Amino acid sequence: MNEKSKSFNPNSIWSDPDDASEITSEWVQEADVFHGETLVRRGRPKAEFTKQAVKIRLDHDLLAALRATGCGWQTRVNDALREWVKLQPKT
Repeated sequence: MNEKSKSFNPNSIWSDPDDASEITSEWVQEADVFHGETLVRRGRPKAEFTKQAVKIRLDHDLLAALRATGCGWQTRVNDALREWVKLQPKT
């Protein structure tokens, strides 16, 4: 057996129970939860209507100004467009 085959390989399957990490409360908090054989999804529930990704071309100065407003700028653009649509006359 050459030296390379003895080195750590992150893609190898763990097989030695003596090498198992200690089970901590943090590990348990992140573990998957099952009800019977059904995996219980964690996090935000899936929305009835999900947003769609679109590609839009904006002037670089406008995009820079939007990004400069910090995290959440895309949500604020979405809200601003929604308000603009509300103000448009109904046809």
